[in-house]
Amino acid sequence: MVTTNSAIADSVTYGANNYNPLPMVVTRADGVYMWDTEGNRYLDCLAAYSAVNQGHRHPRILKAMIEQMGRVTLTSRAFHNDQIGGFLKKVCEVTEMEMTLPMNSGAEAVETAIKAARKWGYQVKKVAEDKAEIIVCSGNFHGRTMGLVSFSTEKQYREGFGPFLPGFRTIEFGNIQDLEKAITPNTVAFLMEPIQGEAGIQIPPSGFLTRARELCTKNRVLLMFDEIQTGLGRTGKMFAYQHEQNAKPDVLILGKALSGGMYPISVMVSSKEVMGVFKPGDHGSTFGGNPLAAAIGQAALDVLVDENLAERSREMGAYLFEKIQAIRSDHVLEVRARGLMVGIEIKKISGSARPFCEKLMKLGVLAKETHGQTIRIAPPLVINREQLDFLVSCLNQVLQT
Repeated sequence: MVTTNSAIADSVTYGANNYNPLPMVVTRADGVYMWDTEGNRYLDCLAAYSAVNQGHRHPRILKAMIEQMGRVTLTSRAFHNDQIGGFLKKVCEVTEMEMTLPMNSGAEAVETAIKAARKWGYQVKKVAEDKAEIIVCSGNFHGRTMGLVSFSTEKQYREGFGPFLPGFRTIEFGNIQDLEKAITPNTVAFLMEPIQGEAGIQIPPSGFLTRARELCTKNRVLLMFDEIQTGLGRTGKMFAYQHEQNAKPDVLILGKALSGGMYPISVMVSSKEVMGVFKPGDHGSTFGGNPLAAAIGQAALDVLVDENLAERSREMGAYLFEKIQAIRSDHVLEVRARGLMVGIEIKKISGSARPFCEKLMKLGVLAKETHGQTIRIAPPLVINREQLDFLVSCLNQVLQT
């Protein structure tokens, strides 16, 4: 029988030490709750970093997955399958874009977007060979591949992994003057998260996304938004960029909740002009767009739309933010929120956010620290007010001790 101690011991003994999970072992999950090996129930306030927006094991997504598993799971892209077309069409309809390229992990989708932007720069914008530049933001987190850590500003993500991929310029997150100065004739794209999750729920100044859109259009630069964490209802809109007017990107990158937590699915979505730079053999993935993923993805998108989860996130998020703001605590420096994506920054004098997350765990709430000082709160979007009241009660206890 698996126990908490035996599971953790095996993980520590046989697994690489590249994570620092909370000291509990999940054995079951449903909706907004998870249970450990001792049968204790917890309110999930991380949602697998926004991969479980629809709630754990949503019955419609689970049904689609089981039915597809009974027919065919993998064909590779050497052949067509009867699920991928419907999935690609649905993604384009939801995103209001023209074409979709499916991958598996979020990092793969970002890498795909970088390759597309560079090739677009050479083929369409006519940038000189090997001179293409992509602008990124300080504090970014787009994944952990070699290409993506090449432009990370987090020292730990880079230390010991060089040499790095060239061709990136970094600006201060949310600084429009920096962006304007960084653009050159060789700039092919500007890549950013509309809200930085890993950096501690950092929100750019109002109007930044709109102004970035204007600058990119003026200079013929692709605007690329990584909405792997912020997209698909998390911030109270279907996509976080929709909180501003006229900020639609040229490239949208999605993952996580695209499967409702059932399976690794990601996509790069763009125009025919950008996607048209690819020809057979340029890029691909054995599992990308497989029939199982496509069936799950269609169901996951249907749930988001049919259950109005973006609007629910807006309503529940506003309620939660108001309740958290009312907590009086000497430990809290700032609360940042958009929809059900909340960051509670702990003052450095109070130590890191980790002990606060451990105390929450003992009260029956699972949250996780990010960037050292911030408690990240991001529950499944199906959460209700009663459950949020329980969360606030626990936060009140922890933040006032």
